[in-house]
Amino acid sequence: MRDKDNALPALFTALVTGANRGIGWAVAKGLLEAGHQVYFGCRSKEEELKSRVADLPGGERGEVVRLDLNDSASIDGAVESILHRSGRVDILVNNAGIVRDKLLVRMEEADFREVIDVNLVGPFRMVRAVLRPMMKQRYGRIISISSVVGTTGNAGQANYAASKGGLEAFSKSVALEVGTRGITVNVVAPGFIETDMTAGLPESVTSGVLDRIPVRRFGTGEEIAHAVRFLADPAAGYITGAVIPVNGGLAMP
Repeated sequence: MRDKDNALPALFTALVTGANRGIGWAVAKGLLEAGHQVYFGCRSKEEELKSRVADLPGGERGEVVRLDLNDSASIDGAVESILHRSGRVDILVNNAGIVRDKLLVRMEEADFREVIDVNLVGPFRMVRAVLRPMMKQRYGRIISISSVVGTTGNAGQANYAASKGGLEAFSKSVALEVGTRGITVNVVAPGFIETDMTAGLPESVTSGVLDRIPVRRFGTGEEIAHAVRFLADPAAGYITGAVIPVNGGLAMP
């Protein structure tokens, strides 16, 4: 039972990493539409993103914050700035990620390390930065964006699959640590989603993938955003340590 000193705020504060395009943009925009104060995290092109955010319905509740997941000082500074401006951070969405696809026999160690550093160590740094404030306020929603390949693996993506599988295990471990503090930790695992990356796939590859998806289409960023909005809601407080597949049936548990 929540006491009155820890009552939920009228306006939740959310931070989304990698919010300048693709799934991150859709998720941040969806949280804005849900009425939250949203910080759009990005590593570059801040002014361009500020202009786009300002044009959104509810854009007055959206702000842009610079984040470099490879830099703990950048992350700590961004979170401190949010706490100074908004007083709290209620929702963290770990979305930012990179790929360096290559068959393992040709993969350099630097390709492996870079993907792990951004996709797995980056979320570790983000969660560590928000955890104390969330524990103090006895409320928080931590949601990480994984991938279907974190479960299935994928040829040419040993580094990426390892980072996403690790992210899921990391999230379950943190969920066990903070469950009594009103903080939930969950993962959304998309399948093939309509993004700039999938738009560049050859038609032969696309048709082969579609044949394996029961609903026979790629998903949309908005469909991932809906799953995140659900997990970010106070009503989802009994869901933690979960990996929610949003993949059109491509990989069923």
